[in-house]
Amino acid sequence: MEKTEFFVTPRAFFAEMVEQGFNKRKIKTHPSVKFYLVQVLEYYLDAKNLFEDQAFEISGRKYDTLAEQFLLATQSPALEKQGMLKKLGDKSLYISGFFGDSLSRKIVDIDYYANMGGAAYASLADCVQEDTSAAVYRIFSRQFLDFVEVLTYISHESMIQTDQSLLRLYDRYLRTGSASAQEKLVQMGILPLPADQMKLGKQD
Repeated sequence: MEKTEFFVTPRAFFAEMVEQGFNKRKIKTHPSVKFYLVQVLEYYLDAKNLFEDQAFEISGRKYDTLAEQFLLATQSPALEKQGMLKKLGDKSLYISGFFGDSLSRKIVDIDYYANMGGAAYASLADCVQEDTSAAVYRIFSRQFLDFVEVLTYISHESMIQTDQSLLRLYDRYLRTGSASAQEKLVQMGILPLPADQMKLGKQD
């Protein structure tokens, strides 16, 4: 008799979702990059990790903006610098992928997060001694938005399909032409305009 597994570990679940995301978005990358994404998802499975920024609090002063955090990181001693840059890059990536829709309604948008996250990973690649880790961080720096799309796919796959979430999804498609948003809308039975027709419509 075959043994049936009723429980799946978070790591196994995220590994499967990450693999699906890369396949759906047709993005080729190194296995180390996929494993790193799984680790990011595991870490932020505990929501409080998204809001704990003790590393960016010095002598009672809290550095809230990404630009301030990046500047503080670059001026810190080597060990603290690596931790800060990693935190900044990972958080920017996760927020861009899972909360990109809400960023469009804020003063700072997803481009700001992508620029700061990409810069953090690039600086981190120059700091670490281990060649494999440095290579992974450089890939994240260069392909930051590709990996945002993978995380967005994962976010959409687990989305509760309320009217509000549907409107956010459609708004994301109209603003960015996101392939993952279009695919999800098609699955919901909504047929958005092809990207080329959408661009023509904007020019009218």
